[in-house]
Amino acid sequence: MPSTASHPGDRIDPGRFKRRILLAVTGLAPQVVTETLYALATGPHPESLPNEVHLVTTAEGAERARLALLSREPGWFHRLREEYDLPDIAFDETRIHVIPDAQGQPLSDIRTPADNLMAADFITEQVRQLTHDEDSALHVSIAGGRKTMGFFLGYALSLFGRPQDRLSHVLVSKPFESTWDFFYPSRDSRVLTTRNDDNLVDARDAQVTLAEIPFVSLRHGLDDRLMAGKASYKEVVESAQEGLAPPSVRLHLPTRKVRLGRKTLTLSPSHMALYCLFARRATEGDPPLEAPGKGVPDPEWAERYLQMLKELSDPMADLDKTERALAHGMDGEYFSQALSKLHRRLRAALGTMAGPYLIHDGGARPRRYSLDLPPSSIHFSDDPLTD
Repeated sequence: MPSTASHPGDRIDPGRFKRRILLAVTGLAPQVVTETLYALATGPHPESLPNEVHLVTTAEGAERARLALLSREPGWFHRLREEYDLPDIAFDETRIHVIPDAQGQPLSDIRTPADNLMAADFITEQVRQLTHDEDSALHVSIAGGRKTMGFFLGYALSLFGRPQDRLSHVLVSKPFESTWDFFYPSRDSRVLTTRNDDNLVDARDAQVTLAEIPFVSLRHGLDDRLMAGKASYKEVVESAQEGLAPPSVRLHLPTRKVRLGRKTLTLSPSHMALYCLFARRATEGDPPLEAPGKGVPDPEWAERYLQMLKELSDPMADLDKTERALAHGMDGEYFSQALSKLHRRLRAALGTMAGPYLIHDGGARPRRYSLDLPPSSIHFSDDPLTD
């Protein structure tokens, strides 16, 4: 399996991968499949030719693709492979994926906002699944289908794409781009009738060019939960936006709610007390704090923590157990366990987005701890935070 451990900006040759997939959206013109395969097979890197094809389309688009590409006659997909002596390419009806409507039935066309939402979610999930396989390279074509389908497909690749994945649009010279009987430039003369003016043209004279489109990969900023399971287009976009947005913290002491970026969570009294202690120091520009020594109770640390705990706790709350545990001070083991539990809670809620919101130790000894965010990004709110 080729290694994909690389810098996010690096590119990896798709030809190194065992599974090379062409994914395209199509509508009433399935020619995009054969045109793209032709351009890849005859281009400068034929070793990157896909060995598997997947389509995302509507019910009518699926029928057109089946009849035009996979039938015995005209069977343009099979004819292309035979005419240009292409290797095996896995493509059959099981790889034509029809967008469902809200009731789970095949969508006949994309006309309403609800249809667009279903298409966005379906396309996003197809791209997520195909990029989940580490031994695959995905070539995405946005040349076919409705413009919204192409947009969703291109954006989904930007969200999930890897260094070995590619995005392209196929360009066909006039008048072949609007001629139904044209599927790829033929090796021998094949005369066609153009759609609009009934002129005769030869498919051998057509020019097909593949325009590769650079894309920015946001994959490394996505929550692991979205990478591993089914997620809507809206959820994945919001996760990417959160990864790109500057960190922000809002805290509401009475409800023990904290909003980290776009995520609001309720912390336990002990977690909230520790987090607020560091958040308040950050807002006031105080220096990082050295952790209490191992096995050496630190009364000053215990006082800081208990003061914060009392400030956010209900007046009737029973803090006797905590006060007894810290009667002689807080030692390094108590602090380390409390911080580890807080970090586990934050990572469970935020996944890969947790990094900026953790309490950092400075990276050198002696460890000095702080919430390493600018004061302007941290706010103690008087108003309750909504989820």
